[in-house]
Amino acid sequence: MTARPANAHQARLLKLLRDGGPNSRAQLGDQVELSRSKLAVEVDRLLGTGLVVADGLAASRGGRRSQNIRLNPGLRFLGVDIGATSVDVAVTNAELEVLGHLNQPMDVREGPVAVFEQVLDMAGKLKAAGLAEGFDGAGIGVPGPVRFPEGVPVAPPIMPGWDGFPVREVLSQELGCPIMVDNDVNLMAMGEQHAGVARSVADFLCVKIGTGIGCGIVVGGRVYRGTTGSAGDIGHIQAVPGGRPCACGNRGCLEAHFSGAALARDAVQAAQQGLSTELAARLETSGTLTAVDVAAAATAGDATALALIREGGTHVGQVLAGLVSFFNPALLVIGGGVTGLGHTLLAAVRTQIYRQSLPLATGNLPIVLGELGPTAGVTGAARLISDHLFSPA
Repeated sequence: MTARPANAHQARLLKLLRDGGPNSRAQLGDQVELSRSKLAVEVDRLLGTGLVVADGLAASRGGRRSQNIRLNPGLRFLGVDIGATSVDVAVTNAELEVLGHLNQPMDVREGPVAVFEQVLDMAGKLKAAGLAEGFDGAGIGVPGPVRFPEGVPVAPPIMPGWDGFPVREVLSQELGCPIMVDNDVNLMAMGEQHAGVARSVADFLCVKIGTGIGCGIVVGGRVYRGTTGSAGDIGHIQAVPGGRPCACGNRGCLEAHFSGAALARDAVQAAQQGLSTELAARLETSGTLTAVDVAAAATAGDATALALIREGGTHVGQVLAGLVSFFNPALLVIGGGVTGLGHTLLAAVRTQIYRQSLPLATGNLPIVLGELGPTAGVTGAARLISDHLFSPA
């Protein structure tokens, strides 16, 4: 993909076709508020670039039938969502429909070189499956703060060896296409906004609870990243004064008291102390415990597992209550690997928020689990690169 929209009108048309699918010239004209002659000029210029193609005739609205247009069906975006313990890679078309998706275990602490070797191998497998001959652009999510304009991770607490690594530059050379890089929770928020539970909401918070905890902040339909890219790093807000040591060097951080890693550690401790026969049996079988094991034990009615989830949800809710009072969002979405804990976690979070935040902020506030699961991040990654490519150069 070499062409870019020449002006804001063309960019608007491309994003309408991306988000709404094929449409007629007449209906597009209604949405962009251009005169018929000006619209015809811009659409014809886009057809000339190859970014859009004709797609037959629209249904009659009386008089001459309008022509349907759509984004070029041959465009392909690569979405990469790097987590702390796994990586998701997907291919989408220009309308961000996921055409193929791979997930593999991976330890982000192995460093960027090893991780990107795995990412490139997975991308190669998707190409070999016939889903893409090449990529017109790629979006990359990483589990740490990112200096967004340069696409560079900055002092990420759970990513040793990544500080300052030129992710965008290196992968652009390897893949031969434009690259955009962002924090993984921002991409989850963008995915839920495009195709998930936040489709009709302009102001919302999206909290990802996995190995760490982060929050995507969407204001007026756009991700808010802050001055240096660290907005939403709520995992390092103090939840317990003088509490447990955290990987960031402080004590009592939310992430140290409830995250996938913290929950697994607490579950192992409970099993070893004889507080849960269910967790002890799972620990003996596998030699380790994860949030999945805690969820399964809770489903089986294990009181200790339920108590661990409720305590963690209470800590999360305490922090989120402050954010809700401050930001007054229209929606709060909770996603990430720990959401396998389901409604026990959600109930504890809701209880704290409704208890601590003012009724004016919570009276009409839905607090829900994300809809897209593991495809939220890769969809958001494709959305990120398409936002870039569908903007004037």
